[in-house]
Order: sequence, then structure tokens, then C-alpha cells
Amino acid sequence: QVQLVESGGGLVQAGGSLRLSCAASGRAYSGYYMTWFRRAPGKEREFVASFRWTTGSTYCADSVKGRFTLSRDNAKNTVYLQMNSLKPEDTAVYYCAADKGMRAPVPYSDIGYDYWGQGTQVTVSS
Repeated sequence: QVQLVESGGGLVQAGGSLRLSCAASGRAYSGYYMTWFRRAPGKEREFVASFRWTTGSTYCADSVKGRFTLSRDNAKNTVYLQMNSLKPEDTAVYYCAADKGMRAPVPYSDIGYDYWGQGTQVTVSS
């Protein structure tokens, strides 16, 4: 069993930055991806960015390309989402997700993830 714990959310002004962390505990992570999603008030959950664990490849939604980047700390089993040039429309609860490594999740979607964090609130004021 893997537990995911997100942290780093908060309130920031437009143009500012935040770094979210997703730490996988329980055992060394061996899945395909660790991925960030977000859900804004009144909207569906949407894909933000994904880190392919074995290769280090990253994938970002068009809405965050050039502003958000992913990195990893292997020793800490942690993926970081660095968010720069934040906009009010980035306001959402951000969730981290991971899979068991049995089957790769569907790219750019929330299909196929086995573990979810509790979410961390990001609020960007204008």
C-alpha cells in the first residue's frame, strides 16, 4: 500500500510561485507515473502534469506549459510541482495520484490511478 501526502499549497498573488510536494510513503514507489490533477470550484477534475517514474519524462497540460515544471527526489520518493507565473484560474485543490505499476494509466486522464492524496488548496488572488 502506498500513501500519498501533498503539501505546499497556500494563498499567493497572481504572478507568484508555489511548490507542491507529493510524498509517497509505505514502500519505494515502483509505479508508472506520479501525476498532479486539480479541481476548481464547480469544474471537473483535470490533468495538470505527470512524471514518468522510470524514465524521468514529464508531461504537462497545455494550460500550464511554460509555467509549471516537475522534478523528483528519489531518496524521498517525492515529486515536486513548481508553479510559476500563477494565475487566478490556477485556483483549485491539487491532488497527487499514483498507480500500482500493474498497468500504465491512460495519459492525460485520471483513468488507471490506484492511489490519491488528500489534496492541497492553491488560491491565486488577482
